[in-house]
Amino acid sequence: MFQDLVYFHGTGMLNPQAKALIELIESLGLPPANELPVAQARKNYRDRRHGTQPPAPEVGSVQDHTLAVAGGEILIRDYRPTGATTANGTLPALLYLHGGGWTIGDLDTHDTLCRSLCEQAGCAVFSIDYRMGPEHKFPVAVEDAAAAAQWLFDHAQAFGVDPARIAVGGDSAGGNLAAVLALLRRDQGLPNFALQLLIYPAVDQRAGQDSHQRNGTGYLLTRDLMDWFRDQYHSDPAEYLDWRASPLLAQRHDDLPAAFVLTAEYDPLVDEGQAYAQVLEGAGVAVEHVCFEGQIHGFITMGKVIDDANRAVSLCAQKLQAALH
Repeated sequence: MFQDLVYFHGTGMLNPQAKALIELIESLGLPPANELPVAQARKNYRDRRHGTQPPAPEVGSVQDHTLAVAGGEILIRDYRPTGATTANGTLPALLYLHGGGWTIGDLDTHDTLCRSLCEQAGCAVFSIDYRMGPEHKFPVAVEDAAAAAQWLFDHAQAFGVDPARIAVGGDSAGGNLAAVLALLRRDQGLPNFALQLLIYPAVDQRAGQDSHQRNGTGYLLTRDLMDWFRDQYHSDPAEYLDWRASPLLAQRHDDLPAAFVLTAEYDPLVDEGQAYAQVLEGAGVAVEHVCFEGQIHGFITMGKVIDDANRAVSLCAQKLQAALH
């Protein structure tokens, strides 16, 4: 059953901690990613995590795997919760795809989040370092994500993972890829995920929802920055209509895994996330949608400065635990 909820009941105003962060960034005169060379934008995004992310929690183990893909190779980071051993039986798992507009972000920018989900949900987490634009245009990220998913399902038993208890998740661009993977595996008749964890997902590259105008300036993720991300990822605006770029535009949304959709009130993508939850619900998929009032895009990784981030991580872990255990 569809549940369209507001988890944090604020005043309908920008969260004070989010507001303070925005004001700090503005006072420092830090240029947005779209005003920088891509390499510098990536470095800045990676470096700034130290100012906003809480300390990385300890986990049982971390190991990097290299996966050969068409035209190259990608890294997959494998996290195991404390106390997890193969002697204890198979673990549930989360395949995770980081955000960053298909252009910035990597295993390190989302390391703390993946560690937190691993420990709190008691599941293995496989974080995917998919290739990004502008070096690797659409649909390379989709193909890398699909290859990583198939690799995990194929080798689940060897990794001590239960193939019937694998979730897929991601934030922003990673939420886009997670939603696409669920559609892709359904269409290909492959074993599908036990849950979709979609954290403020980008699901419609046409960017026509009201929230793109309402929240398009003043809240860190701007319309200009989103346009820049799309330009790095896509070679042709005609690709926006491809469901692998815009999963909201898929012809069917039935027969998909249950979904937990988390959005933020002052995010340009909030209307997209809500629309996707409603489309899934209309197709008979079990969906829960939670919107954090007063919050901004990207907040879930900012637990050092925004308390709601820690609440959101714990909520996601609870949903994973309920679906996988």
